[in-house]
Amino acid sequence: MKQLETLSAARFDAAPVLKQLSLASRNLAELKGVAASIPNQGILINTLGIQEAKDSSAIENIVTTHDDLYQNDLFPENLAHPAAKEVLRYRQALQVGFGRVKQHGLLTASHIIEIQAELEQNNAGFRRLPGTTLKNGRGDTVYTPPQDEATIVALMHDLERFINDPEFFDADPLIKMALIHHQFESIHPFYDGNGRTGRIINVLYLVKEGLLEIPVLYLSRHIVQTKPEYYRLLQAVREHDDWEEWVVYMLSAIEVTARDTIETIHAIREALQQTKHRIRSEYKFYSQDLINNLFTHPYTKIEFVQQDLKVSRLTATKYLDALAEDGILEKQKRGRSNYYINRALHTILTRDSMKRGSE
Repeated sequence: MKQLETLSAARFDAAPVLKQLSLASRNLAELKGVAASIPNQGILINTLGIQEAKDSSAIENIVTTHDDLYQNDLFPENLAHPAAKEVLRYRQALQVGFGRVKQHGLLTASHIIEIQAELEQNNAGFRRLPGTTLKNGRGDTVYTPPQDEATIVALMHDLERFINDPEFFDADPLIKMALIHHQFESIHPFYDGNGRTGRIINVLYLVKEGLLEIPVLYLSRHIVQTKPEYYRLLQAVREHDDWEEWVVYMLSAIEVTARDTIETIHAIREALQQTKHRIRSEYKFYSQDLINNLFTHPYTKIEFVQQDLKVSRLTATKYLDALAEDGILEKQKRGRSNYYINRALHTILTRDSMKRGSE
């Protein structure tokens, strides 16, 4: 495995890399501005975070539906879909990492261990035992990552410096993100959860660098759509030192994903404004807290409204039933409990999945 410090930053001054870097940077800057246009950032963190959790887990063949995920938010104690529970741990791990980056302005090896621990619900830490290999679809070993614990710890220490020391490698942060992702996946430091942890690191690094204020750029959907190419290029670096093609792939993923996310945020903002104006004009119980509730939770319930609006159960029920009768929400029943679907938001968040036929 090639050490990052042996690379020359000048190597990535090649025209194909710089051209793709320009496109990725422009779209990412636009995404940052568009995301800031949603006053309650928690709406994007929660809704897009669930989408990322679903797509990132699908890469690891952990497959669930939006309905399973949203119902788990409502009824976690009655979850009948273990995959949904595992997917939502990804969202929680992402939130843990985001909190550390915002608090410390750093993304350290210790933070990465915390992210993986939340994701896998264990405290195994870095691998201590040899034997981990990466296989292709036929079961053939294609790559053997570092096997010795001391080597893994040393490599992660070097990666931590690469992530946090701007003078360690003088290249654009987007190029560095591509290199960081490849290096982390090649170290493969954990027994489980390396792929998902690595994809969380991607977006947290962009936040740490100030290229995003909140974690809203998620590359997992693009990787799902180009999975064979992703793995081919990972291996091409290991076998042929083909870093440039890998970096162009990752920059293209940023460009495409930023553009798609901008479109999604515009759609969320439009739906939010339409719902806001309709409720404000037709109901005396309009409040911004209610709007925030309906767009933070694609599926909401009486208890969520009680908590967010500080109202009684009777009042919360009255609000939600009125909105359901008017078609703003769709009322559903699970067991003895009711829940309410923001159909406009649900349609926005599921449309890409339906296009791919994954629902």
